[in-house]
Amino acid sequence: MNVQEPAASHRAEGVKTQAAGLLPRWPCHIAQRLLYGTLLSLTRMQPHKDVLLHGPPPPPYFITSCLSRYTIGFIGESRMPTRYDAWKLLCEYTASESLRKHMLAVEACVRAYARKTGADEETWGLAALLHDFDYERWPNQEHAAEQGHPSDGAKILREQGYSEEIVRAILSHADYCNVPRQSALEHTLFACDELAGFLTACAYVRPSKSILDLEVDSVKRRMKDKLFAKGVSREDVRKGAEELGVPLEEHIAFCIGALREHAEALGLRGSL
Repeated sequence: MNVQEPAASHRAEGVKTQAAGLLPRWPCHIAQRLLYGTLLSLTRMQPHKDVLLHGPPPPPYFITSCLSRYTIGFIGESRMPTRYDAWKLLCEYTASESLRKHMLAVEACVRAYARKTGADEETWGLAALLHDFDYERWPNQEHAAEQGHPSDGAKILREQGYSEEIVRAILSHADYCNVPRQSALEHTLFACDELAGFLTACAYVRPSKSILDLEVDSVKRRMKDKLFAKGVSREDVRKGAEELGVPLEEHIAFCIGALREHAEALGLRGSL
């Protein structure tokens, strides 16, 4: 959003005092400073790491209204979408709870890698959270490069102000889009996508139905069973670890740990 406050009209020469022209504007000036210094930070707050499923509540209307009129014009820059914006967009296009939880699981893994490597966790998290937001509406079973998932979703993200870094990472996680993975974010998103889905499936079939007692050896045994979670590409799981430059066992263990941190929100605590 790029909202500029209209230029203030100027009084004609000959007014009695300069103060007469300033009096109507000083409350707005003070409000602008207050919003910029205090309330703007509230709209940038991200949810606590354990609040994955629903995200933070939207800021009160009067705050966003005033920010649109005064603060954004004062700063002169577009407001970058927040995690709350991303969650709203995801829910608008995705009704399936299981698909929503998949995107949350991938987000958890990618954010954990961002923290480990010192990368921008918010940027990485948004890319992971939104990587399949358009899949339910445009599943693209034909693997068309320029339409359907994720290409149609990429167009929406660009229109809504998401960075090209995020859009490119999302496009690159689908090989058929012919966007070669280059950045650390792109490699990490690809590596975590299939594996997060596979780990969820592995947890669901355990007696406890929990990620908390899932071990690497169990996951590797399941990978050899071609009938188990056959929709998950074992080749992509292995290729993802290779692109990260880490042993497969290490990658599996790291992602299990990331999902355990959010087991409750992801529905993976089971009976433990």
